[in-house]
Amino acid sequence: MLHWLGRNIAIAALCATTLSAAVSVARAQDVESFYKRKTINVVIGFSPGGGYDLYARVLARFMGQHIPGKPTIVPQNMPGAGTLRAAMYLYSIAPKDGTVIGTFSRSMPMAPLMKLPGANFDAMKFTWLGSITKDTVVCLSWNTSPVKSWDDMFKTEYKAGGEGKGSDPDVYATLIKKAFGAKVKLVTGYPGSADISLAMERGEVDGLCGISYSTIRSTHPAWIRDKQVNILVQGALEPDPLMPNVPFMIDLAKTEQKKQILRVSLASQAMARPFVAPPGVPADRAQALQKAFDETMKDPDFLAEAKKLGLDVNPMAGHQVVDLLKQVYATPEDVLKETRELMGY
Repeated sequence: MLHWLGRNIAIAALCATTLSAAVSVARAQDVESFYKRKTINVVIGFSPGGGYDLYARVLARFMGQHIPGKPTIVPQNMPGAGTLRAAMYLYSIAPKDGTVIGTFSRSMPMAPLMKLPGANFDAMKFTWLGSITKDTVVCLSWNTSPVKSWDDMFKTEYKAGGEGKGSDPDVYATLIKKAFGAKVKLVTGYPGSADISLAMERGEVDGLCGISYSTIRSTHPAWIRDKQVNILVQGALEPDPLMPNVPFMIDLAKTEQKKQILRVSLASQAMARPFVAPPGVPADRAQALQKAFDETMKDPDFLAEAKKLGLDVNPMAGHQVVDLLKQVYATPEDVLKETRELMGY
């Protein structure tokens, strides 16, 4: 009797394993069948020419090879409202079938927490693919500007270019003004950092805050090589070793409360190049997209192209981004309230 029972248990286990394997194969085949000869649009919440745009275009060239069915990935710029337009499109309007992914400002996932008007989304409900790298945000000025150092920002008016409420340039210019008392005048409404850069070179503004140091190194290497810009201050959760002589924002804070506020404000630097799909993507396709993103981060051809373009690759997986967001969203309300005020929300 026991021998018969044991044999049947073994047979049942084998059947279950076989069935599970069959289901996995079927799902893989379903995903491959779905994506074969399909096009995936990658929505870029910025105008062409900036750092986010470059990262997205490089990802688009390689990620499709890691998705079953090898779909073509096509970049689609959708600037507006500091990338809130793209975020809301991805959250509410874009097809939820796995044919759309996108990127927006690293600050945008914090927008609902900061109570940004119009940010009617739950950041953790996006289908998070991950972030290509972490980064350090800087304020800079053009070489002809009278503002050439951190100390100068307290003596002379610094006209900073912006993109719109909730965008990195607006958020960090406002933070520098309100948290430290710098003489910052925000000139906002530019479509993207590339447009602000041109305005800076023309003398319309002194410079901009909220631009990534990786963007400068990849898209404007001459700025550093030829000393065309002054790096005024850097912001991240830890100092960038490539800028040893540039003041570090958290170290400049006078109180522990302000340091805590800055840590919340700068947490988004850890997920500097975020990529998502809309909420509600079928689980098998979501997993395929997440797996493809992770595999692309290790793809030798992708890494070689990133190196050639001066792009940093220090990735964070989708589940790690969600974990970080959970930590930030657990910040005490009194700290969040002051953070909102200092960041201009």
